[in-house]
Amino acid sequence: MPSSPFLDAAMGRPAAHTPVWFMRQAGRSLPEYRALRGEGSILDAIKKPELATELTLQPVRRYGVDAAVLYSDIVVPAHAVGFGIDVAPGTGPVCNQPLRTAADLQRLRPFEPEADTPYVLETVRRMVAELPAEVPLLAFAGAPFTVASYLVEGRPSRTYEHTKRLMATDPALWHSLMERLVQHAVASIASQLANGARAFQLFDSWAGALSRADYDQFVLPHSQAVFGQLRALHPEAPGIHFGIGCDHLLESMYAAGTTVLGLDWRTPIAAARARMGADLVVQGNLDPALVLAGVDVALRGTDAVLAANTLPDGSRHPGHIFNLGHGVQPNTDPDVLSAVATRVHEATGR
Repeated sequence: MPSSPFLDAAMGRPAAHTPVWFMRQAGRSLPEYRALRGEGSILDAIKKPELATELTLQPVRRYGVDAAVLYSDIVVPAHAVGFGIDVAPGTGPVCNQPLRTAADLQRLRPFEPEADTPYVLETVRRMVAELPAEVPLLAFAGAPFTVASYLVEGRPSRTYEHTKRLMATDPALWHSLMERLVQHAVASIASQLANGARAFQLFDSWAGALSRADYDQFVLPHSQAVFGQLRALHPEAPGIHFGIGCDHLLESMYAAGTTVLGLDWRTPIAAARARMGADLVVQGNLDPALVLAGVDVALRGTDAVLAANTLPDGSRHPGHIFNLGHGVQPNTDPDVLSAVATRVHEATGR
C-alpha cells in the first residue's frame, strides 16, 4: 500500500510533505455541496450512503487534502438509539426532552452500530473503495462531555448551566451518563475503523467551558476510557483529540491517551511542545478567521504555522498535521482553502 503522509505524520514519522485537511471541509462553503445537499436535517442526509459518500469526496477532489473525514455528525449515535435529538438547521443539536434525571438515562440505550446505523457503515465502505490508497478516511465521534452537554442542555449553550448543575448535584448520574456515552463513542469509532477507516478524531468541542479541576474529575476518566478501549481494539489507528478554548486543559487532554493533540489557534505549536515534550504530534492551527480575510492574509498565516513547526536546524518537525484551529466557516471562499492546501504541499515537499 502506498505511504500516507497523513498517517506518517500522525505517528511522528517523516512524511513526503506536511499533510493537510480541514475540519468541516465538507459543508456549506462548497457550492457543489449546496447544490447536492438539499434542505432538512443533516441527519437525513447522513442516512443516504450514496449522498454521504459524494459529500465526503467533494473536498478531497476540490482541495487535494491528505485525508477525508466521514460526512456525519456527533449526535448520530444518540439520535439512532431514539433519545430524541435532532440537528436543527441554523441552530445545531436540539432535543425537546433533555436529560435531567435518572429516568431520562433509560432513553439512551447502548449503541449497536450494525443495527442502528448500517447506513454509516455502508458510507465508510463506499469511501474506502473510492479514495486513493494514500488518502485515509478519518472516523470520528463526539467526546462524552460534548455530547452530554447537548443532551443535558437540550440545545447549544453559552453557559452550560444544566450540565454543570448535574455534575455538581448528582455526580453518580453524571458518571453513569458519561459511561454510556463512552460506549457510544467507542462503538461508533470502532465500527468505522473495522469497515476501513484508518484513523479517528474525538471532538470534545466544548470541554473548554470547564475548569481544569472539573475536567480532571468529571471528564478525563471517560476520555481515557475511550482512547484506551480503542487502542486495545485498533492499535494501528492513530487518534486525534481536539477541543476549542482548551489551552488550560491540554496536559489533561493529552493524558487521555491520544496520539495527536489538536490545537486551536490560541496555543502556539512550540508552546505545546515545550509543555508536553519535543516529540508531541500536533494538528493545527491556522485561525479560520484568517481564511475569511482573503488569499494573501491566509497564506501569511499558513506560512507562520509552518514556520512554527520548524526545528532549530531548519528542518520541519515530522509530527505535524496542518489544519485550521476550528472548522471551516460557511462563508469561506473555497479558492482560499485551495490556495492554503497548495501552499502547505509546495512549501513542505510536494
